[in-house]
Amino acid sequence: MAAHDLFVLRPFEGLPGEPDWVALRELVPAATATARTTAEHGSRDVVVTTVLPNGWPALHRADGTVLVALQTGTSSGDASRDVATALLLALDAEPGTAIEHTGLPTPGPRLQDVLDLDVPFEVTVQESFSYWLDPSTEVTPELRAAIEEADAGIIDTRRLAAVGSAYWCRMGAREYVRWAQGEDEQVVLDGLARLHGRRESGFDGAKFIGYFRAAGIVVPVWELARGSEAEDVEGPLAQFAPALAAAMADTAPLDANARRARAGLVARQVTLR
Repeated sequence: MAAHDLFVLRPFEGLPGEPDWVALRELVPAATATARTTAEHGSRDVVVTTVLPNGWPALHRADGTVLVALQTGTSSGDASRDVATALLLALDAEPGTAIEHTGLPTPGPRLQDVLDLDVPFEVTVQESFSYWLDPSTEVTPELRAAIEEADAGIIDTRRLAAVGSAYWCRMGAREYVRWAQGEDEQVVLDGLARLHGRRESGFDGAKFIGYFRAAGIVVPVWELARGSEAEDVEGPLAQFAPALAAAMADTAPLDANARRARAGLVARQVTLR
């Protein structure tokens, strides 16, 4: 079967921080994270980023830094293979080279084969795309204007410390928490349904409004009280987290209320890509 015929439901499964990989690919506008290739591929430090200029899949900057983007058009049904292809091309390219396209990947290594899985995936949400630039680059008025234009599209986003892979964001006059879950989709949905059926799916200042499906995992979404800042959410979310964990760990059959709640949740789901 050709590489483009293969579809992988959870392309980032097995990578450290899978939910954060999905968040950076689907939800977060500007962020970077740490990765390192295996010894076979040179033990090179890599900057994983949400996007690069002009939609480039990867960039080998003039200072030697290698960046690979997650929010790019995929060529195959396996996003992990696509990103790995771009990364390997960037590693082999001369410094100062942008990988502008990768073509259709042939069967080959995936990120799980190329990256050192013992290196934590540590995310930094960025407020500007100025990190694209080599620090030694002269910032001309044209370059500054291009960065400012890109920055204008950034949605205000913060990664929350209370739990893993949760992100506060402000869209217009409304604020939300989007919390990517690494558990199996059915486990997460059952847990949410149990809480929702008991009217316990919200937390202080937050109303549960549904979920996304993205790269094979579930991303529940809560709408916050108007004007809520990221720091306002940390405490209430930390208090709510054990209830969600317990609901997901419960293996008893869903009761009637939970079954109705689950059916409603599934009917309103939004699938990203």
